[in-house]
Amino acid sequence: MTKYPHIKADFTASLVVFLVALPLCVGVAVASGVPAEIGLVTGIVGGIVAGLMRGSSLQVSGPAAGLTVLVYEAVDEFGLPVLGVVVLATGLLQIGMGVLKLGRYFRAISVSVVEGMLAGIGLVLIAGQLYSVLAAEAPESGLGKIAGLPAALVDSVGSATSLASLALGAGTVAVLVLWKRMPARVRVVPGPLAAIGLATAAAVVFDAPVATVEVNGLLGSIQPPSLDAFGELAGVGLIGTIVAFTLIASAESLFSAAAVDRMHDGPRTAYDKELVAQGAGNAVCGVLGALPMTAVIVRSAANVQAGARTKASRVMHGVWLLLFAALLPGVLAYIPIPALAGVLVHAGAKLIPVRSLVGLWREHRGEALILVVTAVSIVAVSMFEGVLIGVALSVVKTAWDSSHVKLEVIDKGAGPVQAYLSGNATFLKLPKILDSLEALPQNRPVELHLSGLHHLDHACRTALESWAERHSSAETEPVKVTAK
Repeated sequence: MTKYPHIKADFTASLVVFLVALPLCVGVAVASGVPAEIGLVTGIVGGIVAGLMRGSSLQVSGPAAGLTVLVYEAVDEFGLPVLGVVVLATGLLQIGMGVLKLGRYFRAISVSVVEGMLAGIGLVLIAGQLYSVLAAEAPESGLGKIAGLPAALVDSVGSATSLASLALGAGTVAVLVLWKRMPARVRVVPGPLAAIGLATAAAVVFDAPVATVEVNGLLGSIQPPSLDAFGELAGVGLIGTIVAFTLIASAESLFSAAAVDRMHDGPRTAYDKELVAQGAGNAVCGVLGALPMTAVIVRSAANVQAGARTKASRVMHGVWLLLFAALLPGVLAYIPIPALAGVLVHAGAKLIPVRSLVGLWREHRGEALILVVTAVSIVAVSMFEGVLIGVALSVVKTAWDSSHVKLEVIDKGAGPVQAYLSGNATFLKLPKILDSLEALPQNRPVELHLSGLHHLDHACRTALESWAERHSSAETEPVKVTAK
């Protein structure tokens, strides 16, 4: 026992994480438009393969709600056989970035962009899964999903199937919301498992006319990508999808690692090694034709809170998922689809950082605007373009914030007017600089001193020289510019 001093704590934690991960793996798979067992495969790989590798010792990987929308779009556009190619390429790119020590640079991504990305994903996820709760067909676009909800709700009123589905979905969400208020001895059972268990029992007892999970068996669901599928890599659309998978999965995993580090006092995350571990897991998932994996904050937090001390807990959770998938796959056939949709609606709601947005609006409205624009862009356009818009806004805001320039004018009434520029003069502040300079008197000699500038870009230098030529008149001395 002294060789494995934490085995008891890790064993207990692994069971808790397994019970949390099981319904989420199945729910993410169904929402992504792939067989339920594929979600379990990703959970198994995340536990055993990524779990054995170095990086973050306590965070747990598996299929994530944050990638559900992107995966669904990829499967819908390219087909399930090509998904393995996308995930394999994503894993190889992550390994390459980790080897090149690029993992640390993901921490430079604006938190507002990441939170906006998650908020946009959450909105699309909620809107899409509400159709499953109503036993209705969801529109393709994010805006279409949101706009069509009132009509779908009205249509459900006259359908027994829709009402039964709505009751199970709403009941699942209610259990998840109220579970944290239950007595501690009851909360030993994780909320998602309790919600799915109660919904399944209700569906069986009342013989509810709702859709349930289709079961194909573990081996029957694994579809390694064929050689023909690799031919799709020649398409620009698929390359863009791979880049989106890579950036979003990596950012979500490394931000999760930073959050998990704040929850415990153990070893800190080695970001580059963690990126390699995520890449290795995704490469294996790609070979198996499974869903992409990321580190998942819900499972990771459950792992830490359950008392895990080493990576053994996450590896064992992967083993429990494997045993369940191999020995008890038939149990999945009893799980109602609207209950899984309810779990994902709740998960999507938790992706929307309402408290953070309120705080940002009070103190940093520019960051709040980036968050909102990123989220709205993801809903209105697509995941990849929305994130790019958010990153571009973040870069522009940073450039604007760093362009602090001050113009001090000293006019003693006689002699030349002294103008001193200091700070960082960039094209972003050029209108302000020129407005101030053009307000100087035309009939007096002017001396413009640039020695106080830390930075003067080409656009500003050219504009200042042009102003000096225009401002000089025949009656006064030419503007004297003291070079930086």
